[in-house]
Amino acid sequence: MREVTVQELKSKIDANEDFQLIDVRETFEYEVSNLGGLNIPLSGILLEADKVAKDKPVIIQCRSGKRSAQAVMLLEQQGYTNLANLQGGILAWQAEIDSAIDVY
Repeated sequence: MREVTVQELKSKIDANEDFQLIDVRETFEYEVSNLGGLNIPLSGILLEADKVAKDKPVIIQCRSGKRSAQAVMLLEQQGYTNLANLQGGILAWQAEIDSAIDVY
């Protein structure tokens, strides 16, 4: 499984790269804090797989990196080859990039 660090994600955002960010946390978690990605909770990732881009890089994130890794594995079984897991999730983002972001 391909992984990206929060530093790599920040570089992509700062460079305005064309990629899709998907947050697989539950809606209530997403509402507490998010990085602006599309919210598709893990429980619905296969039902909403049509919202996941196939024509550009996709980074999947959650709170710590565990649920997003599950989402990557599920989608790769459906034929996706353009996915990456965000190492450490939003907790790593808060620790390394933006200490002001709310985490729980």
